[in-house]
Amino acid sequence: MADRNSERSDAEAPRAHQRESASGKGGRRKRRDQPAAQPWSPEDFVVEAKEGETRFHDLGLRDELMHGISDLGFKYCSPIQASILPQTLQGNDAIGKAQTGTGKTAAFLITVFNDLLNHPVEGERYLGEPRALVIAPTRELVMQIAEDAKDLGKHTGLNTVTLIGGMDYQKQLNQLQRRVVDLVVATPGRLLDFTSRRDLFLDRVEILVLDEADRMLDMGFIPQVKRIVRATPRKEDRQTLLFSATFTQDIINLSNQWTYHPVTVEIEPDHVATDTVDQKVYLVSSEQRYRVLTNLLRSPDANSVIVFANRRDQVRRLHERLRKSGVKAGILSGEIPQAKRTRTLEQFKQGEITVLVATDVAGRGIHVDGVTHVVNYNLPEDPEDYVHRIGRTGRAGASGTSISFASEDDAFLLPDLEALLGAPLECTHPPEELLS
Repeated sequence: MADRNSERSDAEAPRAHQRESASGKGGRRKRRDQPAAQPWSPEDFVVEAKEGETRFHDLGLRDELMHGISDLGFKYCSPIQASILPQTLQGNDAIGKAQTGTGKTAAFLITVFNDLLNHPVEGERYLGEPRALVIAPTRELVMQIAEDAKDLGKHTGLNTVTLIGGMDYQKQLNQLQRRVVDLVVATPGRLLDFTSRRDLFLDRVEILVLDEADRMLDMGFIPQVKRIVRATPRKEDRQTLLFSATFTQDIINLSNQWTYHPVTVEIEPDHVATDTVDQKVYLVSSEQRYRVLTNLLRSPDANSVIVFANRRDQVRRLHERLRKSGVKAGILSGEIPQAKRTRTLEQFKQGEITVLVATDVAGRGIHVDGVTHVVNYNLPEDPEDYVHRIGRTGRAGASGTSISFASEDDAFLLPDLEALLGAPLECTHPPEELLS
C-alpha cells in the first residue's frame, strides 16, 4: 500500500487546469467543503468488552463516525465486519463473500467514511468529482445503501448523492451542482448517463465499491461496469472493495482484474435460512395457488406480506387479481417507474398497503421491519433467490413465516433448494381453511 498512499497527495492537489463542464460555462465551478461537525466523544457510548466479540470502539474509528454508530445502537461487529474492517481500514483492497443481511453494507460504508475523514482534501475542490463510488445492481438496493449512508454518516459532514434511473435527471444533477460530493451511490446505467454527459467525473475516485457483483453479472451489467471501472484511477491508485454472495469463476476473474493484492473474506452464515423464519412448503395445484393465497391474506396475523413471483407478467397479473379481490396491494417490478416504486415501498412501510407483489430484482432492496409473511407464489429458479426472499421477514429479531407453493410446474426445483439449505423442506398440503 506504500505506492498508493504516496500518490494520494498528488491526487488531492488542486487542478492545474479546468475541463469544460456540460453546461458549457467554461469549466467546473469551485466550492469549499462544509465546516466540520461538532466534536463528540465515544466515552458517551459505553460498550463493555466481550470475549470473542469485536467492538466498534476497538477499530480506531473517527469520533464523527462513532457518533453515527452510537445513534444506530451498533455495539459489536458482525462476523464480516470483524474480519474485513481491520484490513480495509488500513487501505487494503478486499473481496468479500457474504449474503445479504450480514452487515456488509455497514462494513464498506464505515471504510469509506473513515478514510475520507482521515484524508481530507487540501484546498479547493470541483463539483461533480466524487471521492468514493458505490455501484449496485438495482435501484432499490442503491436507495437502501444511500439511506444507510445517511444514518451512519450524519455527523461526518460528508455529502452522499444517489443516482438511479427512472428518476428526474435534472433533479439528480442539481444535487451534484449544489455542493461538492464525497460519495456517489449509483446503478451502472444511470452513472454512465452522467459520465457520458460530462456531468460527473470519476478520475478522482479514491475508493470503489462493487456490491452484489454476482447479481450485476446475472443482470448483464458487467460491460457497463467495466466502462465505469476504466474511468476511475488504475487499481494501484484506488482502494477497491468487491462483494458477492457467490464466488463463480467469472466473479473471481473480474475481481482479479479490478483489485490490487486483495484480502479475501468468506462469511458463511450460521444458517443459510434464518432461525427466525418458519418455513413451510404447500403442495398445491396451479389452480389452487390463488385461492390459498387470498385465504392466507385474510388471516388476522398476515399484517404485512410480500408475495414473490418469477416474472414481470406474473407479478402484473397477480397484482391485478388481488386488487380486484379487494386486497390493498402494491407492485414492485422493473417495468414500474421508479417514482411509483419508491412511493409504493413507502406506503408499504407505513402500512397503507398490506401486500407487496414483487419480482426478485425489485425485491432485493426491500428492507422493511415487521414483514410477517413472505409467500413464494412461484418457487425461484435460482436457489440463492430463495434465501434473499425469505430474508425479507424475520428481521431485527422478530419472527416471520415463509410459505412456498410447490406445483406441478415447479416442484422439480425443490431438491436444489434443499441442497443449498443443507436440510430437507417439509412439504405438506395446506390446511383446510386455506383451501375453502
